[in-house]
Amino acid sequence: MMSVPPAHGQALTQNRAGPCARATYNRFTVSSTALNLAAPELIARYEPVIGLEVHVQLATATKIFCGCPTGFGALPNTNVCPVCLGLPGALPVLSRQAVELAIRGALALNCQIRAQSRFARKNYFYPDLPKGYQISQYDEPLAEHGYVDIVVEGAAKRIGVTRVHMEDDAGKSVHDGFPDSGRYSYVDLNRSGTPLIEIVSEPDMRNSDEAYAYLSEIKQALQFIEVSTCDMEKGHLRCDANVSVRLKGAEKLGTKAEVKNLNSFRFLKQALDFEIARQVAVLEGGGRVVQETRLYNADRGETFSMRSKEDAHDYRYFPEPDLVPLRIGERWIAEVRSAMPELPPLKRARFIAEYGLREYDADVLTQTRAASDYFETAVKVSGDAKTTANWVMGDLMGMLKAEGKEIGASPIGPENLGALVKLLAQGEISGKLAKEIFPKMFSTSDAPAAIMEREGLKQISDTGALGQIIADVIAANPKQVEQYKSGKTTVINYLVGQAMKATRGQANVAAVTDLLKQKLG
Repeated sequence: MMSVPPAHGQALTQNRAGPCARATYNRFTVSSTALNLAAPELIARYEPVIGLEVHVQLATATKIFCGCPTGFGALPNTNVCPVCLGLPGALPVLSRQAVELAIRGALALNCQIRAQSRFARKNYFYPDLPKGYQISQYDEPLAEHGYVDIVVEGAAKRIGVTRVHMEDDAGKSVHDGFPDSGRYSYVDLNRSGTPLIEIVSEPDMRNSDEAYAYLSEIKQALQFIEVSTCDMEKGHLRCDANVSVRLKGAEKLGTKAEVKNLNSFRFLKQALDFEIARQVAVLEGGGRVVQETRLYNADRGETFSMRSKEDAHDYRYFPEPDLVPLRIGERWIAEVRSAMPELPPLKRARFIAEYGLREYDADVLTQTRAASDYFETAVKVSGDAKTTANWVMGDLMGMLKAEGKEIGASPIGPENLGALVKLLAQGEISGKLAKEIFPKMFSTSDAPAAIMEREGLKQISDTGALGQIIADVIAANPKQVEQYKSGKTTVINYLVGQAMKATRGQANVAAVTDLLKQKLG
């Protein structure tokens, strides 16, 4: 029988910092604060070379090799079993759902799916890796030879994807305390065994903006096709960056450093900019960049050395003896491909061609699958794509942001928003009246027609009812009337506005304009 997991907060490993740890801490403090970075004019002489390794947690209900749940936030060491704890005699069983999500993700990145891939053991020893090895893929990955298209400052560029492979995640170490008061390490193995794909790029990026754009495209695509939530706060999307610099025009690559565990887009950009400047400063000072693994300290805005960088042979890869090779036929690939939704780049192009949207509007409306689906459903009702886009991007998204809600939780359904835009397009309500109805729709989730009926917000089109209002406007604005009669016809817009104000926006704008023109001769 499996032993009872430790209680909440109980340490599986507990280490007090001794003199060596304190010296390491002090060494980091001194080296970080004393570091001088290269000036911009020196950095401009060099060309950075950047490649990213993106780790994505697949949106499965269970772990990759066992039936333990993957839900976030459970008490430490409760979502575990003999398999993900690496206990002797426990055998892994590959999740079909994890494979299908991995195939979907690889197809979204334009990769070729290999007919056969194989799992391997990647050997290293950390307290949060109970097996003593990670089940990953090495020389026979799931997919390879893909690409991601990015646009930075109006320039398009294609970033190569070397490979996409599957693996299981390690657990999580939580470090607490300071050297002077004693340092404790806690291990939570709930994350151990969660399914990941690792997306390895070619070293095609030349600055932090390109890396930012590349990671953004990956995140958007994988969220769109529901491969992963890509929630960086929960560790569902993490990134390691390999960075080197060389003099512009040089062919030979410089020595790279790896910056690990970047868990936000902002930190990725900051870490890359710092690391580029650091390496240039080392070279310009006559030093030598060493191959190493570094971490990013967000509080200081600096990278610092973690350990020397391992090579592949250091992991002693060998085929996983407990798993047979994974064979994926064309029929399986076709089934996965047919179930995939339209990808963001294709949807953006279609929105521009089919609906006549601006490129910016199409980009905003395809940031998430929920937003694009909402827009298209609303357009089917309204029949006016451009006005619908303006309402979705402006009024709706603004109010949702103020309330801290996503568009999928909008109180205004897409059909109701489409109905409001249709009333506006047909001239049955004015823009002012639509703006008055909209917040009532948001607070009640009612259709615009129901709100208009309940609150008497119907448009006034009857010329008899408008006649007295027009007469009052003319009498109250003699100066503007005189300007109109003298040939300054644009002043009629002011008079129309006064009539709309008098009717709380309920007057028919066209009818008011015609009556004013008649009265003014």
